[in-house]
Formats: sequence, C-alpha cells, structure tokens
Amino acid sequence: MTTAPDDVIALLRRRGRGTDPASLAELMRGVAAAPESLSGPEWVELIDPAADAEMTRALSKWRAQLAAADDGLQASPAPAARLADLRAELKRRGLDGFVVPRADEHQGEYVPRRSQRLGWLTGFSGSAGLAIVLADRAAIFVDGRYTLAVRDQVNVAAFVPHQIPEQSAEQWIAENLPKGGRLGFDPWLQTVDGQDRFARACQRAGGSFVPVEANPVDAVWRERPPAPLAPMLPHPVEFAGETSESKRARIAVILAGRNADVALITAPDSIAWLLNVRGGDVPRTPFALGFALLHSDGHVDLYMDRRKIPDRTVSWLGNAVTLAPPDELGGALDLLGKLGKRVLVETSTAPYWAATRLQGAGATLVRDADPIALPKACKNAIELEGIRTAHRRDGAAVSRFLGWLDHESRTGRLGEIEVSDRLQALREETGKLRDLSFDTISGAGANGAIVHYRASEVSERRLEPGSLYLVDSGGQYRDGTTDITRTVAVGTPSPEMRDRFTRVLKGHIALAGARFPAGTTGSQIDVLARHALWQVGLDYDHGTGHGVGAYLSVHEGPHRISKMPNSVALLPGMIVSNEPGYYKTGAYGIRIENLVAVKEAEIEGADRRYLEFETLTLAPIDLACVEPGLLTEAERQWLNDYHRRVRDTVGPTVDEATRVWLEQATRPI
Repeated sequence: MTTAPDDVIALLRRRGRGTDPASLAELMRGVAAAPESLSGPEWVELIDPAADAEMTRALSKWRAQLAAADDGLQASPAPAARLADLRAELKRRGLDGFVVPRADEHQGEYVPRRSQRLGWLTGFSGSAGLAIVLADRAAIFVDGRYTLAVRDQVNVAAFVPHQIPEQSAEQWIAENLPKGGRLGFDPWLQTVDGQDRFARACQRAGGSFVPVEANPVDAVWRERPPAPLAPMLPHPVEFAGETSESKRARIAVILAGRNADVALITAPDSIAWLLNVRGGDVPRTPFALGFALLHSDGHVDLYMDRRKIPDRTVSWLGNAVTLAPPDELGGALDLLGKLGKRVLVETSTAPYWAATRLQGAGATLVRDADPIALPKACKNAIELEGIRTAHRRDGAAVSRFLGWLDHESRTGRLGEIEVSDRLQALREETGKLRDLSFDTISGAGANGAIVHYRASEVSERRLEPGSLYLVDSGGQYRDGTTDITRTVAVGTPSPEMRDRFTRVLKGHIALAGARFPAGTTGSQIDVLARHALWQVGLDYDHGTGHGVGAYLSVHEGPHRISKMPNSVALLPGMIVSNEPGYYKTGAYGIRIENLVAVKEAEIEGADRRYLEFETLTLAPIDLACVEPGLLTEAERQWLNDYHRRVRDTVGPTVDEATRVWLEQATRPI
C-alpha cells in the first residue's frame, strides 16, 4: 500500500489536519514495522495526537493490513533460493564470503524485523547466532540454548550447525576461508572487538576481513521492512526516582574521571535510562532505537528519527538535549575528530563503523565501558519500591494461574499455547501490564528440556499426567520488570523428577540465602547453585543469573551470575535472577527462577562489609515435586518462610478460590 486509504485521509481533513498521503503512508509503514505491545495503540499519537475512537479504528485497520504483508521472516527453514541469491551478490561484489550476525547496530537481544537478516537467510529465530557464507559452504553458530532448535528451524544441509564456545566462528574461518579470500562484513553490525577477532582469524587463513558499504543481504531481501517507528514517551520521575538532569550530571562526572570529553552511547536502554524516556521499537523491551553523544557538560545530542518523538516528549527532554536525524551522526563524529576530542567508546558493543569514523577524523578513542551501564544497574530506592510493587502484582497473577493450572491440568486436555495465553490474560487483568518482558516459554514434557523453547502449532505438546510442565514468563509494568520460572508436576512426578527438582531447589535456596563480602562477583558464587547437582554428576549449560532492568530490558548487564568469568562486582540495588535448572533431553526440563535484589547485610561482628539478597518474586514453588528427605533443616525452613511470605503477601489480593488453593500450595513441610 503506497498511499493512505481514502477513509483515513477524509477523517484527517475533516479534523483539519492536512497531510501528504505519501508521507503518511511511509510513516505508517514504519509504525507497522514496530511490534504491537499490550498497552494499546499509543502509536496513534504519531499521526493524530488528539485521535478519537473513529480515527483510532481507521488507523488500526490500516496498520493491521500493513503488518500482515509478507516480509519473508515467516519461512522456517528459509527457501534455498535466498542463499543462492546471496552468493550471487557476493560474487558480483568480488567477495568470497560474508558474515551474517543476529544483530542490529545496537547489539541488543531484540532486534527490529528489518535487522533480522540471519532469520531471513536461514529460518533461525533464536536471540543469538551467526552465519558465515562462503561460495561452497556455510555454517551457523549458536550457543547451548539453541542446539536443538537450530536443527528444527534451519536446513542443516545448507548451513552446518556448530555450538559455541566449543566450536568458534573464528576457528571455522581460519580453517575454511580460502587463501587470499575476502570475507565481507557490515561495519554497522560488527563491534570493534569482534572485528579484531575476525580479522585475526582471516589472517590465519591467509585472507582478509573486508568492510562493505551496503549489506549484501539487504540487496537480495526484497520484502525487507522499514525502520520501526513507535512513540518515545516520558518515563515519569515517580517511577524513575531521579531526574534526567541529575543523571546527566552524575554521568558527566564519570566521564571526567575517565579523561573523556564525550561518550558515544549506542545502547538504547542506556539512552532510555539517561533521558527518562521509554519506547517500543523492538519486541518486549520498552526503548527507542537511536544513538547519543553525551558531553562532559551533561548536554546530549540525540540521533533519532524525529517522527517517533511526540511534541510532549520534546518538551520533556528540555533544552539540554539536541535532536538530530540519524544520518547526521557521521558528520558529528567527524567534527569531534576535527576538534581533537577524546571520545569514550565501549568496544565490545560499539559499531566498528563509528570507531573507524572517529579515528579517521582525528579523535582519540577512550576504550572503556558504557558509563551508564553500572549506574543504571544499581536501582535507587524509588525504583526498588516500584519493582517490589510490580512483583506483588505479578505474583498475584501467577498464583491465580498456578491455582487454575493445578485444577485444569488434571484433564490432560490442556496444550502449551492455551496455558501460556491464560497466564498472559491474568497479567492483563491487572490493568497495569504494558507488555510481556519476553516471549513466554511454555514447555510440556520433553519441550521443557529446550531451554529457550517457543510453542508453535507444529511443536505444541499437551500437559500429560506424569509429566512436568515448565513456564518461564514475565511482565513489563511501568513500575518494574518481572521474570519468573515455575516447574510444576502434572499428576504424580516420578522419583527421578522429584530428586532432580529438589537438587535444583537446593541450589536456588543456597544462592538466595548467600551472604558474601562486598567486591564479590556473580561468577564467584555461581557454584552455590550447582553444588547439589554436581554431587550426582549433573549440571546445566546456561548462566544462573542475569541482570534485570527497571521497566527496561529483562536481560541487563553488566553483572551476572555464571560460570563464565565476570569482573563486575555485585552492588546494592542490582537486580539479578536466581535460576538454576536441570534438563533431560527428550524427557523433561526443570528450572526455578526468582528475581533477587542485592542489599547490605547486617552481620554482628563482621570484619568487613557484607551483602546478601532480597527475594522479590512471590509465587508458590510446587511442593509435589519436592523430596523433603533431600532438604536440610535450614533448607526446609527457607522454603517454609518463603511460602509464608507468599501466602501473607499475595493471599489478600487474590480471589477466594485462589486463596484457598494458596493455603494448601504454601503449607509447611
């Protein structure tokens, strides 16, 4: 649809709002390219800030038509012709291969549809991956979360799957790139550090790593969507707990301490936190895509499409924020170089394009971490109280769901999709849900063993008696982001299931109750969550805990709890998940996840400062899966105390039927 429908034009003219039909159609294509959240059609403000019900209906109908257009991302596996077309394009450009990451210019977990080049080329829908295409072979690299999914979604005869870190892309390049070969890459999609690693791999093969001016995948992806346009809206101080002016002043001090004049901010969630705004350009995460230059005086230059910034947001940003179109970023970097500025760049996330542009213009790169990441991770008192409120609300919805599930699952007729839809509906009934915080993982039986499983009509299983059901879900609320996993028995679990579940629970309790000296990192305490599993030769292949934002990304750094080394110490105010698990391929999966906040520990006689965790998540843990004999007295006490807290906090906020069920579900053991 290249122009606006007649009814929309007529309505706009009747309201005295003149508009160019072609420009309006282009705007609406961008609106349709953004995900539709659960918070209603807020995007209508971009077309008509005072839209009435009739206008909203007309625009919504048009948006639905545009969103239904085929962009090629539905095919899984992808048609073979796409790989052939790409190879022909590479040959035309004199390239021997090309790297196709699952990334956009911001290196985020969620990327807009126009940036899902890996999915379009291969059919893979996971949140992390990379393909390398040569003239005679191709490979796709995924981590342990997707070793099963990649074989279901991708033509493995065309793209041979490899699991990282056991089989690295760099090693594959060194072994397969022909001598003298030119391996192309998009400098917007490759980080500074990534470019360095891949260039060295190409050198080992006797070839070269070559930046391209335009992505060759884009040249053959004819249905590629436009850039998303969702409204960027103010995030009130009543939720943020600190003004943007105060935040900018704080970060400016950090910049000065790092001897930098300017910081290039490429992470959209950092920009959202700094400016107290939220958006909706990508699924499940409320931020707007753009770049920013933060100057040492606290002024910010924001490079973002003006069409997605309503006038009220412009007023909210104030005079200390200068708006500019995204295509002016290059000129701004050139000017920084000409002025001899020292520019802070996080080389693990910043595009290679930006760093080389700065260096070419004469700027000095200050290679350091995003100065916003750590302050953003340490929630203030207002944010923490909002997060607690969000978890009480979310816990009531999840408890209602678990009570319903306990009753209805006995029929054996429930399917994974129906069950996750019910959970979403209960969250929506709170009247506060903005969106899910990620796509719900609803896995029955063997599907629960697929760590990042997503139910479809093809893969869906029923919740059968004698099986386990795993549901990992969360909500985005203005006052907080939630993430919870519960594993429940459908009928009677086997002794093996109870043993494995209880060992996972022991690990969860060990971490929840841990006290540790200030300066401790998540990698130093990860063993606590695995110890009970290790004693019988079992383990899990994912991290134990990830950071969580305050109405931002459900996966937030720089801290984490993982076997992988991490130098970032846990600090008061950080939110992190506690989610050990166990997965028996082809049989069942177990994961128990609560979110916890790092806080000061009061230990009488302590010789130094200690920290501990406050558990935020409030919902029952299935006692039918617990083997009490495996728990120590202290572990049983923790579980009873936790369930008492769930009962006392959530019970008064739910309906009578759920309250009765909750009494039984949280009984002492």
